[in-house]
Amino acid sequence: MTFKFSQLFHLALAATLVLSLGACKTTGKKGGKYAGADGDYVSGTPLPERQEGVSFMSDNVDKRRFAPVHFAFDSCAIEESEKGKLAEVADFMKSGSGTIIIAGFTDERGTPEYNRGLGERRAQSVRQYLISQGANGGNLQTVSFGAEMPADPGSNESAWAKNRRAEFGVVK
Repeated sequence: MTFKFSQLFHLALAATLVLSLGACKTTGKKGGKYAGADGDYVSGTPLPERQEGVSFMSDNVDKRRFAPVHFAFDSCAIEESEKGKLAEVADFMKSGSGTIIIAGFTDERGTPEYNRGLGERRAQSVRQYLISQGANGGNLQTVSFGAEMPADPGSNESAWAKNRRAEFGVVK
């Protein structure tokens, strides 16, 4: 049996796709760790193992400085009511006072993969807004935790509203 070049090319492309998909597999479950064997890093700083109800920030990050920004269901749009919180962060960033990690979170509804993506879109939305307000983008890092580490572990609209958020950590 002889193969034409185009058949060989398509076979090689299919094999590459199959191998690539295997590399995308997550290793955790809700409340678990989705990172590789070496853990998650933001700007070279290792993040601690993720546990439900435990802050994603390690001892070298101050999480108490800024209030979280909340989002509507299935949205990464920043609402007018949340922009005052972001003005405080932007003012801090314009003073050149350091690096901020923006962490995006979701409520428990949706697949882990979807929620990680939505959390990242929320963190990126906040990052872009801060840049538009004069913050240096080089000092803004993002990370997504999806539905991990909920602010409120309940399974109702009140809890879900608290969990749809972006939090800030100032690297010490």
